[in-house]
Amino acid sequence: MQLIFQNVWLVPLFPFLSSIFLGLGLFFFPRSIKKFRRISSSISIIFLSIGMLFSFYLFWQQITGNQIHRYLWSWILYKNLVLEIGYLLDPLTSIMLVLVTTVAVLVMIYSDSYMFYDEGYIKFFCYLSLFTASMLGLVLSPNLIQIYIFWELVGMCSYLLIGFWFTRPSAANACQKAFVTNRIGDFGLLLGILGFYWITGSFDFQQLSKRFFELLSYNQINLIFSTFCALFLFLGPVAKSAQFPLHIWLPDAMEGPTPISALIHAATMVAAGIFLVARMFPLFQMLPFVMNIISWIGAITAFLGATIALAQKDLKKGLAYSTMSQLGYMMLALGIGSYKAGLFHLITHAYSKALLFLGSGSVIHSMEPIVGYHPNKSQNMIFMGGLRQYMPITAITFLFGTLSLCGIPPFACFWSKDEILVNSWLHFPILGSIAFFTAGLTSFYMFRIYFLTFEGDFRGNILNDSKKLSSISIWGSLNFNSEKNKLEKKPILYPKEANNVMLIPLIILTIPTLFIGFLGIVFDENTMNIDFLSYCLTNSLNSFNYISSEEFLQFLLNAIPSIFIAFFGIFIAFYLYGPNFFFLKKEKKELKKQSKIDVFWNSFSILIYNWSYYRAYIDRFYYFIFFKGLKFLIKVIAFIDRWIIDGIINGIGIFSFFGGEFLKYIEGGRISSYLFLLIFCMFLFFLYSYII
Repeated sequence: MQLIFQNVWLVPLFPFLSSIFLGLGLFFFPRSIKKFRRISSSISIIFLSIGMLFSFYLFWQQITGNQIHRYLWSWILYKNLVLEIGYLLDPLTSIMLVLVTTVAVLVMIYSDSYMFYDEGYIKFFCYLSLFTASMLGLVLSPNLIQIYIFWELVGMCSYLLIGFWFTRPSAANACQKAFVTNRIGDFGLLLGILGFYWITGSFDFQQLSKRFFELLSYNQINLIFSTFCALFLFLGPVAKSAQFPLHIWLPDAMEGPTPISALIHAATMVAAGIFLVARMFPLFQMLPFVMNIISWIGAITAFLGATIALAQKDLKKGLAYSTMSQLGYMMLALGIGSYKAGLFHLITHAYSKALLFLGSGSVIHSMEPIVGYHPNKSQNMIFMGGLRQYMPITAITFLFGTLSLCGIPPFACFWSKDEILVNSWLHFPILGSIAFFTAGLTSFYMFRIYFLTFEGDFRGNILNDSKKLSSISIWGSLNFNSEKNKLEKKPILYPKEANNVMLIPLIILTIPTLFIGFLGIVFDENTMNIDFLSYCLTNSLNSFNYISSEEFLQFLLNAIPSIFIAFFGIFIAFYLYGPNFFFLKKEKKELKKQSKIDVFWNSFSILIYNWSYYRAYIDRFYYFIFFKGLKFLIKVIAFIDRWIIDGIINGIGIFSFFGGEFLKYIEGGRISSYLFLLIFCMFLFFLYSYII
């Protein structure tokens, strides 16, 4: 048993080895290895599956009462500086290991079919394995130095995968945008790490929190400096988990292949920021101001992401802003001290969002032969609709993910989101109000995506029909104003259901989407809200107090407000984007004169659409402030350098040159020239005296 715990490092080693094998094969045998595409992908899947089974075993050992395991090896010894590497295995680590490996294995299986005809197929699996290994190494890290190393590896892999199709200018720009934005957060993270090392003299998570608490108890810490260090440290998760104001890279990251979008948004890159805040939670708890900042950043991010997602036409970008909003919920939960609720939502959201992104990939895969391979066409919901009759399995699984994200019982996200909503309301009603309102927006935009994609009539055949294209409203729906604009029921090309290799991961992901939420059901409200997940996080699985029917009924009664607001958002989406008879109602209204309410609604709709289309104007603000402003500042500095600083030096030189030339002709040694100059100057003097 002890031998197994001593070899936990094998979990990230397996995907790392597969990445090395594929990378060496591509480097030394670029032509030969391409003939063994299936074998190459199988190596990645098998190696990671071994790590997944190992992770499940470690998780089971943790929840059945095994102690926390921590192994360290000396890395750098210099005078009083000791840097160590190793791994920390505790309940949080074991949960994250299972989450990362399960999602990554399913994404790899899905990618085997999705990317099969891509020229960079083997390179994709090489990057994918390295990405997964980096995240697993980050999760196992016992100190800030080691976590920073894997943190940068995760950022590097995301750069490679987002820009995987780098020949497309938008993909090249997107990976650079993600890389630069995360460098800002990483610089803040480095400053925070060095600041806390200067305060406590340790990089180790456990020792750092312990020493900080001792110094704080004896009033030996400058709270202002400590707060700044904590905020700098928090800047890293702000960028990595796409929190306001460093969220701008996340929607552009959709330029990468869809399986990567699923992995980034579910279990790797964006989860890294939440994980770090959870790991540093004991330290942040000692600084109330920092906790308030974390909670408000989370609330603003959740609300902002939801409002921008309201009118997105791009399927993947709509899901991306949904991810941003849900990450805000997790950060909000951690900021108000609801540690378990934040991690619980991380788990439930990961499986639900992986299901949604893989479902969107299935949709895009079927749309590309019909509308074209450019993202503006294949990912545009304007050209979708009615896909449920052509892709029933994808539609059902996507609906399950949508219901989960909306917080509808008994799906997974209901249990975690409801806990966050209740805790945020109890902590501070304003935060609770923002969270509840955002929950309604979530239901609206998620079912808007579902209705535009899977319900109604198929719109893929309107691409070359200018009349039908002109009938599309700013919200992405069709206005059925005349018989001419009605869609043909039998388009030339039909979408097709994805193959079994892509459908199997979707079907498997519906299982945790349905049932994993039951891990968080409260078992006994009289014993500190104990539930299965809390037992996991407190390293024990003994003495369950099973919930009674009365307590479960009370729990559901407490959840009525969140369920009501979720259904209210769904109802609005159904009214605006549901079956065609609602559009027929609109057609009758349009025959009449528009009332003031209609005019107000149209103006409000345009306002919301512009807010969503221009991404809350934040990208434009950054463009004018940082790009245009910096460009103007550079021009001003260049002008000052060229015409003022250099101008003074050059002016002195020119003056000296012409002065020398002038004196050269005056001081020629001829007495007649001297007399002429003397007489001329006397003449000017007398003339001036006469005038005065």
